[in-house]
Amino acid sequence: MSRSNVWKDFFKDKKHGGHRYSSEEFLSMEAREKLFHLDGGKRLLDFGCGAAELLTYYAPEYEQLVGVDFSESMLEEASKRIKKKKCQNIDLILADHQTLWEKLNSSFDRITAAGVIQYLTFQEIDKFISDASKYLNEDGKIVLFDILDSRLYPLWKIGLFSQDANGLKIVCKTGFEFRTAISSSLRNRPKDILGFAHNPYTVEKIASKHGFRMICVRSMYYEYKYHAIMFRA
Repeated sequence: MSRSNVWKDFFKDKKHGGHRYSSEEFLSMEAREKLFHLDGGKRLLDFGCGAAELLTYYAPEYEQLVGVDFSESMLEEASKRIKKKKCQNIDLILADHQTLWEKLNSSFDRITAAGVIQYLTFQEIDKFISDASKYLNEDGKIVLFDILDSRLYPLWKIGLFSQDANGLKIVCKTGFEFRTAISSSLRNRPKDILGFAHNPYTVEKIASKHGFRMICVRSMYYEYKYHAIMFRA
């Protein structure tokens, strides 16, 4: 099974995004942070929208929104949530990073993805930014939220940021993470459900290659993640 198919198989029955908390209060706060960085625009494309937990909070700020995901179960939940929240300006598309672009017939002021880019390799990120740039309006932005930071995520995983961190706990957690990675590899499953950690400087080089300047911002609610805000140089 190819790497991309492994992720599709993993998410095929999922119904909720990987937010730290699932309460509406937390989702509202997380959305407000992201809306601050999105900073306007009229048309928004949300790649990897999941169950639309954030998309429905974006809706009042935009004239038209398109949510995209490759998981049918996620989009089913998204459709239910959109109806419940009475959002009339959201369309949903079933697609992945390869098939999305052929299904679009308009451009956008903002193209965003939250907690998604770490499921792509650097080569796929390169292609995604290249494709997205063709559907981005003149003053538009590509905003990639909550990317795993390769410098901080390994430290977070072993408990170094925990309030009760100590040497023994860190050693035990390190051993547990190692055994989990080996077990997942043997079963041909993702070794980490959160995806791959990417160095922001490498992402910045990719953005620059396609004519974008990039600002790296630390995530407010996930201490081991960062946001990549790209705009044309």
